[in-house]
Amino acid sequence: MRVAVGADHAGFALKQDLIQHLKELGHEVDDLGTGSEEPVDYPPISAAVARAVRDGRVDRGVVLGGSGQGEQIAANKIRGARAALCNDLYTARMARRHNDANVLSMGARIVAPALAREILEVWLETAFEGGRHARRIEQIGAIEAEEASG
Repeated sequence: MRVAVGADHAGFALKQDLIQHLKELGHEVDDLGTGSEEPVDYPPISAAVARAVRDGRVDRGVVLGGSGQGEQIAANKIRGARAALCNDLYTARMARRHNDANVLSMGARIVAPALAREILEVWLETAFEGGRHARRIEQIGAIEAEEASG
């Protein structure tokens, strides 16, 4: 799987750790920034990750920050992105099963690296269930289309 990863300065160290972990698991990684712990704004980085997913350049995306909240919000502004803030294993599993989340957001000031690696693995390995959940994903897409046209 090809995964785009982006973080602000607060998520930089966790980003580096997760990139290494992804590579160890055999995934290809597109590092979309940031490149240091120097302060940087997260919205453009999160949007770049979400656009990479939307445009099919990668299969999934990961955005990281201090809490992960702002990164999730910014990623979800990109039409077609379904970013989920997952700071535990249950949320990661359900974000994939029921919501077909294609962007994972985590808070580096909330989740320790070992748990973040587990969350990432669960999120990557969990399949979308489809069924009644597919209808709901279609409804989300319809809302996006309606908002984009008006």
